[in-house]
Amino acid sequence: LDAAETVFAARGFDLAKMEEIARSARVSRALLYIYFKDKNELHAALCLRGLDLLRQRFAEARGRHARGLDQVKAIGRAYIGFVQEFPVYFDALARAEAQHTELEDEHSVCHQIMRAGQLVHGETITALLAGQRDGSVRLDLGEPLIVAMTLWGFSHGVAQLAMTKGEIFAHQGVAVTTFIDHAIDMATRSIAR
Repeated sequence: LDAAETVFAARGFDLAKMEEIARSARVSRALLYIYFKDKNELHAALCLRGLDLLRQRFAEARGRHARGLDQVKAIGRAYIGFVQEFPVYFDALARAEAQHTELEDEHSVCHQIMRAGQLVHGETITALLAGQRDGSVRLDLGEPLIVAMTLWGFSHGVAQLAMTKGEIFAHQGVAVTTFIDHAIDMATRSIAR
C-alpha cells in the first residue's frame, strides 16, 4: 500500500501501472496480484486506509476539546489538514465516492468503504450530540447524520477549492488560510447555539 500511495501520488491513478507499484514495493508483479486482484482493489485498500486515518484524526481532534461545538470546529480543521497532508487519500476517496455499486453486498469493497465512512461520520455525530448536551450546539438541527454529512460536504468543497484555486485566491488578495478560517467559522456559526 505504501508503494501504491507513492506511485499514485507521482503518476495519478489512471496512469499508474501495477508493475510500477510492484517495482516500487520491491516485489514481483505476480506477488502483488496475490494480494490485490487488480488496481481497483488496491485503490479500495487505500481508501480504507485513508478513512481509518481520517477517523483517527477526527477522534484526536475531538478529544482535545471539552465543548461539542469546539470539537466540531476541530474536526473541520482536521479534515482540511488531512486533505492537505494526504492528497493521495483525498483523491482516492473522491474517486470512490463517484462509484456506488454493490452497496447491498456486505462483503463488497464498496460496502466496506461505506461502513468505514460511517465510522468517520460517527465522530462528527458524537461531537454534535456532545454540543447539544453541553449547550454549545443548536437543538433544532435535525437528524445528526444529515448534519454530519452536510458539514462533510461543506468541508470537502472548501478543501477542494483550497487545493485547486490557491493561485486564483492569491491573485484576488485572499490567502488560502484566510479562506479556510472563514469557511470553518461560518460553518461553525451555522450550528452554534
